[in-house]
Amino acid sequence: MELYSKVVAKLEELAIPFEVVEHEPALTTEQADSFIEGIEGVRTKTMFLTNKKKTAFYLVIMDDKKRLDMELLKDLIGANRIRMASSESLFEKMSLPAGVVSPFGLLNNADKDIQVYFDKEIMSERRMSFHPNTNEKTLFLDRTDLLKFLEAIGYQAHILEL
Repeated sequence: MELYSKVVAKLEELAIPFEVVEHEPALTTEQADSFIEGIEGVRTKTMFLTNKKKTAFYLVIMDDKKRLDMELLKDLIGANRIRMASSESLFEKMSLPAGVVSPFGLLNNADKDIQVYFDKEIMSERRMSFHPNTNEKTLFLDRTDLLKFLEAIGYQAHILEL
């Protein structure tokens, strides 16, 4: 099943309402933001990270305008070293190409071995936006529904002050 269709099928199965905006492929967060200007919802960025030995994997979700302090994250989660995971690891773990990382990629993580972290700052937002496993669409859904989705597929959301 195509990656986007899998997202839609799971959201429909869970009776989670969502809004989709189709656009040309977005290669940067700035470009993605320009395609969805004026639509309510925090613009997010999702980063796929790993430790040095590639034995632990992390999905970090935050406002797309904010920079991630890797040292702070490392201290908060008790990891030795953290870095951006390679595109090979991203494909191996979530079947996604670089530039399309989102919580929806967790649908493809058979090992269920990725820890999910949200920046506390965005958890007060009602709606969030993500690429639904393609950079040619942006999907909006309520924060509570995103948490319901994560729980339904076997993930716990951890909230951190980043």
